[in-house]
Order: sequence, then structure tokens, then C-alpha cells
Amino acid sequence: MSNTSNTKTSPDASHRAPAKPARRESQHGVGLRVIAIYKAVKTVGLILIAIASFHLYKTENFDHLVHWMEHLSLTDSNGLRWKLVQVLEDMGPNKFVAIGMVALAYAAIFATEGIGLWLHKYWAEWFTVFATGSLIPVELYEAIHHFSWLKLAALIANVLIVIYLVRIALQSRKEMKNAA
Repeated sequence: MSNTSNTKTSPDASHRAPAKPARRESQHGVGLRVIAIYKAVKTVGLILIAIASFHLYKTENFDHLVHWMEHLSLTDSNGLRWKLVQVLEDMGPNKFVAIGMVALAYAAIFATEGIGLWLHKYWAEWFTVFATGSLIPVELYEAIHHFSWLKLAALIANVLIVIYLVRIALQSRKEMKNAA
């Protein structure tokens, strides 16, 4: 008889993942995925803004938009329409390249956050905390001085995201120390 029959290890025992990371994934996986989807939606929105901005850089496209806005018949928001036309004319088509570049830069940041969170990367938790947290003072200012329900909702969502991710990241660090 051989000694191998006395050893009862399964052939895939060496490939099993430790219990703690799997538990962390199941505990916080849904929350991280929701935040990742939120970041993905923001990324897509910013890419669409960038595309529109680069499209408006062409003078004929810009003039067409202004002409369309001037002849748009909106009775309820006529004052808003003329304010928007004035803002567009003051900006001119050249500013839209800068708007497009900034939108693409933010889209890259949001995409990085979203992909990292989707993949449950520890670095993405802290990256998202710092990136999202750095915008909270601006969002707070905007929510106070130029109030809208959308701005308030974005502020609240981002504050909750930062709190949630700090809690998860600190919990992850404790789990990593306990595993060592």
C-alpha cells in the first residue's frame, strides 16, 4: 500500500481562495458595484458632453445651434432660452475644445474609479475617496449658492460614497493585518 492513500487532500485544495477576501467581496460587492455603475454612467455622460463640445468647435455647427436656439418656440422657458443663447454667444466656439478636454479628463478619472471598484481593487477605494472627496467643497458651494435638487442629490450621493468607501477601506486594512 502506498502512503498517498492516507493523505486525503483534494486536488484543488491549493487553489482555494482564503475565506476573508471572499467574505469581504460578498459583504461589500453589491455596494462597490453600484458605485462602479454610478461612475460608469457619469463617464458615459462626460464622453457625450466631450463629443458634443468637439462638434460645436466648428463654427458652422456652433452657429447652427445658436440659430436653432433663437428660433426654438418654448413659451414656459423663454427667458431661460435667451440666457442660454447669450451664454453660448459669449463663449464662442473656441471654448468648446477646453470643455471637451476637461470632460474627457474627468471621464478618464471616473472610468478608472469605476473599473477599479468593479474589480474590487483596494487602491480604487482610496482613489475614489480622494477624487470624490476633493469635489465635495465645490458641490457644497454650488448646492448652497445655485440650488437645484439635482445638485443636492449629487452632493448627498458623493458624501455617502466617500463615507462608505472609507469604512470599507479601513475595514479592508484591518482584515489584511489580521491575515498576516
